[in-house]
Amino acid sequence: MKVIQISALTFAIQSFVTLFVIMDPPGATPIFLALVAHKSPKERRILALKAAAVSFSVITLFALFGRFILSYLNISMAALQAAGALLLLLISLDLLTGGTGGGKSESSDANIALVPLGTPLLAGPGAIVATMIFVQNANTTPMYVGLIAAVVGVHIAIAAVLMASTTILKVIKEAGVTLVARIAGLLLAAIAVQMLVDAIRVFVAA
Repeated sequence: MKVIQISALTFAIQSFVTLFVIMDPPGATPIFLALVAHKSPKERRILALKAAAVSFSVITLFALFGRFILSYLNISMAALQAAGALLLLLISLDLLTGGTGGGKSESSDANIALVPLGTPLLAGPGAIVATMIFVQNANTTPMYVGLIAAVVGVHIAIAAVLMASTTILKVIKEAGVTLVARIAGLLLAAIAVQMLVDAIRVFVAA
């Protein structure tokens, strides 16, 4: 069977579009707003940049060493997905019951850019698997360069979307923030349940 070789530009565009759709920055916006509503405008912008940076770091780590890490620890992608789902479910319950999604401690509250924003919300199992597959499929230097450009571009877009979204908080006021938090909690719970169901299906099929 003849293998179809695509250009580096096409590969880069496919990588960018796939990762952008999977990571879904617009879809993460309500959850981000709910988590940073009690922060100052400057802190919100910093958290948006940190979330993008954490996501980029996680994606890069798994792109380079993902297969080795999972193989060494004997962890399946389904197990990783289930763990991420349980973490998101815990945070969603906090948002639904009037919390901030960052737990009770100050240190947890200060690091919401790490968890759940950077990972597993943005750099979740889907994005990690997609990146690992793209790395495996890249077989020329231009394709590797295109993949790097795609990953960087996606995270620049993530930072831009999250930073721009913070202006919404000026309009919706406190009552709106409460509503956004509840909606975000519901959305996050739905995402978590879907991730868990998908992981269970993989376990059952195995």
